[in-house]
Amino acid sequence: MDTYHVVLYIHLLALFVGVGAAAVLVVCLFKLRSAQTLSDAVPWGAVAGKTGRAFPIAILGLFGSGAYMTTDVWTWNTGWIDVAIAGLVILALQGPLVGERAGKKLEQALHENGPGPLGERARRMTRHRGLWVSEFSAIGIVLGVVWNMTEKPGTASSIAAVVVGYAVGALLAVHFTRAPAEELAAVAEPSA
Repeated sequence: MDTYHVVLYIHLLALFVGVGAAAVLVVCLFKLRSAQTLSDAVPWGAVAGKTGRAFPIAILGLFGSGAYMTTDVWTWNTGWIDVAIAGLVILALQGPLVGERAGKKLEQALHENGPGPLGERARRMTRHRGLWVSEFSAIGIVLGVVWNMTEKPGTASSIAAVVVGYAVGALLAVHFTRAPAEELAAVAEPSA
C-alpha cells in the first residue's frame, strides 16, 4: 500500500460524507414538503440544519486529498481537475449563500406559523427554490465531477458534464417546488 492509495481512500471517504449528507437533506426536503403541521416539519428542519455541517468537512477532505493526488500523479493544469476544483468552489459558495439562507427563511416561517397546521407562507417556504435548487444542482455537480474523475475527458467535455449535471439537478428541483395539484385546485376555487 502506497501513500497515493491511502489518500485516494480518504478522497473517497470525503465523497461518501458529502453524498451521505446530500441524501439525508433530500429526504428532509421531501418530508418538509409533505408536512401538514408544525410538529411534522420541525424534526426534519432540525435534521437538515445539523446535516449541513458535514459539507465543509467533505469539501475540505475532497480538496486536500485531491490536491495531494494532483501533485503526486497529475498536474495542476489538467482540465478535468480544474473543472473539479471549480465545482468544489461552486458547492462551497452555493450551499451557504443560497441553501442556508433559504433554510433560515423556512425556519423563520415555521417559527411565525406556530403550533398546528402549516399556513400558506410556511407551506410555500417548504418548496422554496433556493432550498431545492441548491441541493439538487449540487448533486448534479458532484455526479458530473465523478463522471470526469472516471473518464478523465478534456476540459470542454469536463465542463459539459458538470453543466449538464447542474442543469438536470436544477430542473428536477424546479419540478419538486411546484405546489401539489390539490393545493392549486383549492386556491383556484372561490371560497363559499
